[in-house]
Amino acid sequence: MTSEAERLTLVLVGPMAAGKTSVGRRVARRLKVPFIDTDKRVVAAHGPIPTIFAEFGEDRFRELEREAVAAALGEGGVVSLGGGAVTDAGTRDLLREHPVVFLTVTPEAVAERIAGGGRPLLDGEDPLGRWTRILEERRRWYEEVASTTFDTSRRPMHRIAEEIAAWRREQA
Repeated sequence: MTSEAERLTLVLVGPMAAGKTSVGRRVARRLKVPFIDTDKRVVAAHGPIPTIFAEFGEDRFRELEREAVAAALGEGGVVSLGGGAVTDAGTRDLLREHPVVFLTVTPEAVAERIAGGGRPLLDGEDPLGRWTRILEERRRWYEEVASTTFDTSRRPMHRIAEEIAAWRREQA
């Protein structure tokens, strides 16, 4: 890990479809640091998330997720967390030492983004209602860990990424 990567560690949290991956990749390029998606790390090491939930339960998944977050924070770079990572107190404790951006998004913008499906927690009737309930359940944890907040609803992702990268450089 380089001192620059360590100095420029940044964590992105927020609900499903807030843009953590698309914004995160862009921010990492601008900061010239790695981009790490902790959900992808868990999947690569342990298999599909729905399978982990089904076979071992949410507690085990959150434990694996916390381990992936700790490893990613140790490496440095832009670290994107799964939407539910903040529900785990141990993960929230890990984030206290790092700058954290809470990406928000309006229900109207999310409706467009989730229209294609592919999000198991939103399968079934009223995916937007389900998304809203999940956000409200988790909002206090996002706010607890957040150093700052950026809305991704209606502006181009590259502009948001530029602003987040500039904000992070100011924190160094």
